[in-house]
Amino acid sequence: MAGSARDDADVPAWVEPMLAKPDRGRMPSGPNWAYEYKLDGYRAAMRIAADGTTILTSRNGIDFTEEFPTLLGVLDLDGQAAVLDGEIVVYNQAGRVDFGLMQERRGRYRKHQTAGRLDEFDDLPVRYLVFDLLQLGDQRLLDLSYDQRRAQLTKLPMPDPHRISVVPSITFDELAADRLTPQQLLNRVATEGQEGLIAKHRTAPYTPGRRTDAWLKHALTHTQEVIVCGWRPGQRGFDNTLGGLMLGGYDPSSGDLVYLGDVGTGFSQRERAELKAQLQPIERRTHPFATTPPREDVVRARWVEPMLVGEVEYRQFTHGDGRLRHTSWRGLRHDKSPDEVIAPRATSRDPDPPQQQRVTVRVGDKQLRLSNLDKPLYPSGFTKAHVISYYTQVAPVLLPHLANRPVTFIRFPDGVDGERFFEKNVARGAPSWLRTVSLPSSGSRGSGDTINYPLIDDLPSLVWAANLAALELHTPQWTVGPDGSRGSPDRLVFDLDPGEGTTIVDCARVALRLHDLLVADGLTPLATTSGSKGMQLYAGIHTTNAKAPAAYAKTLAERLARETPDLVTAKMTKALRTNRVFIDWSQNNPAKTTISPYSLRGRAQPTVATPITWDEVRDCGAPEDLTFATDTVLERVGLLGDLFTELTATRAALP
Repeated sequence: MAGSARDDADVPAWVEPMLAKPDRGRMPSGPNWAYEYKLDGYRAAMRIAADGTTILTSRNGIDFTEEFPTLLGVLDLDGQAAVLDGEIVVYNQAGRVDFGLMQERRGRYRKHQTAGRLDEFDDLPVRYLVFDLLQLGDQRLLDLSYDQRRAQLTKLPMPDPHRISVVPSITFDELAADRLTPQQLLNRVATEGQEGLIAKHRTAPYTPGRRTDAWLKHALTHTQEVIVCGWRPGQRGFDNTLGGLMLGGYDPSSGDLVYLGDVGTGFSQRERAELKAQLQPIERRTHPFATTPPREDVVRARWVEPMLVGEVEYRQFTHGDGRLRHTSWRGLRHDKSPDEVIAPRATSRDPDPPQQQRVTVRVGDKQLRLSNLDKPLYPSGFTKAHVISYYTQVAPVLLPHLANRPVTFIRFPDGVDGERFFEKNVARGAPSWLRTVSLPSSGSRGSGDTINYPLIDDLPSLVWAANLAALELHTPQWTVGPDGSRGSPDRLVFDLDPGEGTTIVDCARVALRLHDLLVADGLTPLATTSGSKGMQLYAGIHTTNAKAPAAYAKTLAERLARETPDLVTAKMTKALRTNRVFIDWSQNNPAKTTISPYSLRGRAQPTVATPITWDEVRDCGAPEDLTFATDTVLERVGLLGDLFTELTATRAALP
């Protein structure tokens, strides 16, 4: 076999691999982009000499050649040298790349290597999936564009597809021809249970060892509650800090505490210090698991009593060894006890789980039946379970803004790419304990009928709504009294909607001018993003006239429109909104509703209507500065609390 007797002298030099940056939840779109499936194996360069000698080198420069001998000599390039970039993978019986099997194979390889055996592991064959060509013959291709490198790569003969093949690349134009968007492709990837997508700019060169905006990865993740069972000190001069945590959970079938792996990322320095201080007093000499974890996995671990519960984000649960993979720390869950933490169940590798999954849970003192928790509601793979988890965590700051306000849902039962509908009346099958209020229809087309609105004022009600795929929660600017009657407005709102040619950056400029006018009138304005394209300004008010807030808001909107007609319009006519920000004062009409602070939005990504500081408004220089997804919002709440608490405390008479 070529490469069996190695002469490295003529093998092309190793190229440090180019790396992908996270796309921060926003898959890039446009004709300059191509999309590849994200692979979960071992990144490796295949370096081939003119005589066929082959060396496999890991992304860290480690020689993989002896570990994967079946990949040597798979290409006959007619005497040309080459350097390829790709991923070494193992497939499971369902035809999916399975990192758990790769880990199993590596564990066996290490044991056999120690024993001096040279098995080829025929039961776990590997395959090299190539996605880039860095050298062919004497020509280095790094400065060529992605498209140019792909064109040469796809011309190479692949005589044994069981051992080597080229990763498919789908361009934006090819997607468009199939009437698909990148987000719909991502949704398909999530449904297939794949790792995610990598978007690559078609004109970009290959930049060794660097992460640039030319390669952007969108990984599909999950969250899991875990029990902290130990910790590991940091290394390389950070011995006095917490380096990582050892994780556990209770096996759902045996009830045993089992080892789930570790987590070493996602911590702030403050969290590392605080966790270490909490863990040191509860240290123990031995591990707490029913079965001893692999020794190589728990080197330097310091064990603790399994008392603390946390949450991690992860990309995969490997069935073979029962490990959470690609973990990132999200924080402690003080509201959970260790006996509530159930380890993920190791299901069959072949069939997909049934879509009509139903579970019964207890939320507070109420029992709820939840369904389709694995169903993706966003193209990124953000599932109904993620939606419920977000609303559960954000409930302490969200519920005060929903309290005693009739809530209108926008539901997305088939996800944000499917049909959506408004729902005011309480859905059929609502639990008997759900608080409701019956009010006459007050819409512009109202017929005088009575609407039975839900009142979402506790966690069980919020979880019930999330289970209906009620992603968006909209409320009016008034509350209902104890007798169920409609009260006077207690909030003033301005909805700043950027027209074509403008963005939230322009909304921020308008918001600052409105801020000064409101302060001059004795009000205390607070700002929030809409979670979509624009933003809202609120102020707490006292008034007994239901029509007064809209009249006052209209006056200010028209004033700004007169002063800066090139930037602001106060008219609803869509033709007048181009290159302008529309100040929608009509949201103060008692019949209108506005997205609630901390509500999700039914957009391409799980973005949130997020309260922001006035410093953030002033510093806004790009739309992404004021775009927040769920994880960022929860992090902000942990650091800043509820920036909208002043809305009630600062109520003042409406001018």
